Amino acid sequence: MRRTAALASLLLALAMGAAHAKECNGVNFPEHLQLDGIDLTLNGLGTRKATFLKVNVYVAALYVSRPSHNPKTLIESSDPDELILQFVRSVGTDDLKKAWSEGFERNSKDQLVVLKGRIAMLNGWMSDLKTGQRLSFIHRPGVGLQVDVNGAVKGTIEGEDFARAFLSIWLGAMPPNTELKSGLLGGECG
Repeated sequence: MRRTAALASLLLALAMGAAHAKECNGVNFPEHLQLDGIDLTLNGLGTRKATFLKVNVYVAALYVSRPSHNPKTLIESSDPDELILQFVRSVGTDDLKKAWSEGFERNSKDQLVVLKGRIAMLNGWMSDLKTGQRLSFIHRPGVGLQVDVNGAVKGTIEGEDFARAFLSIWLGAMPPNTELKSGLLGGECG
């Protein structure tokens, strides 16, 4: 009897956990994360598509303390946030560095001179990523942008200007693909 009750409790816990997760292209993310005692809510999920063939590269999840559908509000927020990229295909270091450079160039061109050294620091922390691995970018206001590569903290890049320019890669005027931006703003995952 105890075994049956324990099994029923386990199944109920699993079912409740599944009810509090969202899925995008086979990748699941919880609806909430805790960051330094602050509850972050999943603002949205989106898929990075590359090349003219629209090949899925990663699924991105954006967690914020105050959800919004307005990209400017999210970029300019002084609250903490976390962006997670879970790769659905393997990507080499050079491709990651190229993507960061293009993203900053397209969305923060007027700041490139000031950001250059910090972009180089970000690029220096990148490594080849395999399917299923994650990059995580945690913005702590007043501290900077913490960069985790597959669960290993690489360091923190200082400056609110950098954190805003970085988030602009996805939420700015020229995101990698429009479906990705739309998904992160709470639309369909794409």
